[in-house]
Amino acid sequence: MPKPKKNMDKQTRLSIIEKSSKQVGPSVFWSTIIIITSFLPVFLLTGQEGRLFSPLAWTKTFILIVDAFVAITVTPVLLSLLLNGKFKPESANPINRGLEKVYSPILRWCLEWRKTTIGINLLALLISIPMLMSLGSEFMPPLDESSILFMPVTLPDISNSEAKRILQVQDKIIKSMPEVAQVLGKAGRASTATDNSPVSMIETIIQLKPQSEWREGMTKQKIIAELDQKLQIPGVINGWTQPIINRINMLATGIRTDVGVKVYGQNLDSIAVVSEKVRNALQGVEGVKDLYIEPVTGGKYLEIQTRREELGRYGLSVDDVNSVVESALGGMTIGNTIEGRQRFSINLRLAQEYRNSLDRISRIPIKSATSGTVPLSAVADVRFVDGPPMIVSENAQLRGAVLFNVRDRDLGSTVQEAIQKLNGEMTDLPNGYRLEWSGQWENQIRANQTLKIIIPLVILIIFLILYFSFKSFKEALLNLVTIPFALIGGVFIVYFYGINLSVAVAVGFIALFGMAVETGMLMVVYLNEAMNELVAKKGNSNQTITKQDIREYVFQGAAKRLRPKIMTVSVSLFGLIPVLWATGVGTDVMLPIVLPLIGGVFTSSIHILLVTPVVFEMTKEYELRKHGKLEIYDVKH
Repeated sequence: MPKPKKNMDKQTRLSIIEKSSKQVGPSVFWSTIIIITSFLPVFLLTGQEGRLFSPLAWTKTFILIVDAFVAITVTPVLLSLLLNGKFKPESANPINRGLEKVYSPILRWCLEWRKTTIGINLLALLISIPMLMSLGSEFMPPLDESSILFMPVTLPDISNSEAKRILQVQDKIIKSMPEVAQVLGKAGRASTATDNSPVSMIETIIQLKPQSEWREGMTKQKIIAELDQKLQIPGVINGWTQPIINRINMLATGIRTDVGVKVYGQNLDSIAVVSEKVRNALQGVEGVKDLYIEPVTGGKYLEIQTRREELGRYGLSVDDVNSVVESALGGMTIGNTIEGRQRFSINLRLAQEYRNSLDRISRIPIKSATSGTVPLSAVADVRFVDGPPMIVSENAQLRGAVLFNVRDRDLGSTVQEAIQKLNGEMTDLPNGYRLEWSGQWENQIRANQTLKIIIPLVILIIFLILYFSFKSFKEALLNLVTIPFALIGGVFIVYFYGINLSVAVAVGFIALFGMAVETGMLMVVYLNEAMNELVAKKGNSNQTITKQDIREYVFQGAAKRLRPKIMTVSVSLFGLIPVLWATGVGTDVMLPIVLPLIGGVFTSSIHILLVTPVVFEMTKEYELRKHGKLEIYDVKH
C-alpha cells in the first residue's frame, strides 16, 4: 500500500481508503464469523450454566455483528470525512517508532534462530500441560452472596418445642459473632406446597455486615469455621451453604447440599442400611464436610389399634372409634365463615392440653349406647411406632440419600476420591439397589460431556472457515495453531491465581479461541501482502527470489504493520484487566472468565508476533524449494 504524502488530493485519498477497506474487509468478516462460531459451545450449554452464560454469548454475538457492519460500512465513510490535511507516515509516530525499535531486533533474532524460537514455545506448551492437569475442578465458581445459610438437621422425631428451643439457642450464638448483622431462622416447612422440610430441618439465614466492619484477617470461610465450632450441639448435624445456590441445587437435583449419593431400592430399611455403609465409606475423605444421611427411618407415628372383642362388649364399631379420634385429634369441620370474598372452614377439636401425651389421648371419652362413656384405652391400644419420616421416590423407586458439602478442596478431586473409595468398599449391593451421584457433580458431568463433544467440533468449523477465507490448507493451519499457544498463558495465569477449572473458566477459554485466531488472521494477511509485493517486484521464481528476500519481506510484513496488531491486542487487554480489581457481587464468576482471556491474549500475541513469522518464512522457503515458486494468495479482495 503506498505511503500517504503530505499534500494528497481527494481522489488519491479515497482510493487509498477504498483499497485498505477491501484489504481488511474479508478478514473482519471471517474473524467475526470465527468468534461467533467459537461461542457455539456456550449456546449449547443447558441447565443453570446455560441460563447463566447464554446471555453473555448472545450479547457478544450481537455486538460483533454490529461491529463488523460498522467497520465495513461506516468506518470508511468516517475516514473519508475526517482524514484531511497533512499526513505523516507511521514512522513519524513516536509510539510506533518505540514499538518497532523494541520489536525489530527481537523478531530478527527469532528469524535467525528459528528452531530455538519454536523450541521455546513448544517447551512452554509442554510445561503448561502438567499445570493444567494439576488444577482442581468444580461445576461453577462459588458466588459470594454476602450471606450464609445455616441448615442443621436433628433427629426426625424431635418435638416442635425442642426444635424451637434449639433454633433460639443457635440464633443467639450466631448473633454473638461481630461480623453478623441479622439472623433469621425457621424450623419445619413454610406455608407453601413447594416446601417439604420436616421439623427436624432448620434453616437460618445469616446476613453479614460489610467486609470493612469485619475483624482483621477474617474471611467468610473463617466465619463459617468459627460458627461451626461454636454450634456443636449433641444430636444436631450442621450444614453450611448459601441461600441462592441452595435453592438452585434443590430445584435442579433434589439435593440440598453440594453433592449427594442417591441410594435407590425397594425397601426403606435396606436403603437405610446401604446409606449407613455409604456414609462410613465417605468419612475421612478430604474435603467432605457436613456428612449426613437423609433419614428414611426413625420417624414416630401415633398408632391407635382397635380391639374388636372390646368393641363388641361395649356395643361400638370401628367407625365409632375412628370418628371420635378424627374429630378429637385431627379436627372436625362444623361450619364455614365468609369474610368478604374469602371462605374459611371452622374446625373443632380437643384443646392442646387434652391431647399432648399418650396418657391424655388414652383418656379420650367414647360414648357407648349400652355402657355409657368409656375411655379410648378400653377399646384400643394407643402407642407410638417407628416409621419413615418422609418417603421419597424417583423413577418409580424408593430413594434415600447421603449428603455432604465440599470445603477446603475442589469439588472434582473430592468426588473422584469418594467414588474410588465407594467402588472399592461398596461391592456387595443387594439386587435391585444402586447408587447415583447427584448435586453439583451431576451438573459438572453434564456440562463436561457437552463441552467435550462441541469444542472439537467448533475447532473443526473454525478450521474450515479459515480454509474458505485463505483458500489454503497451510494458511488455515498456520492460524489455527495459535489456539494451543494461546492456552499457555490462560493455563499459567489460572494456575498462579489458584482458580479451579469450571464452566466459567471453559467459557473464558472458548472466548479466547476466537480472539487468538482473529489476531492471527491479521498477521497472516500482512505477511501475504508482503509476499505479493515481493513477487510483484522480483517475479515468482526461485531464479529471482532468494531466502534472504523472503526473510526481508517477512520482516517487513510483520514489523512494518506492527501498530494495528498491537492495537488489536491492547484493546482486548484494556477491556479485560479492570476486572482483576473489580469488587462486589458477581466478580467471583467474572474473574475465572477473564483470567484465561488475559493470559491467553498475552501469550497468543507473543506467538503471533514472533513465531507466526518464523513458521510463515519456513513455509515459503519450502514452497520455493519444492515448487520453484511461492504460492501467492490475494489478500486485497
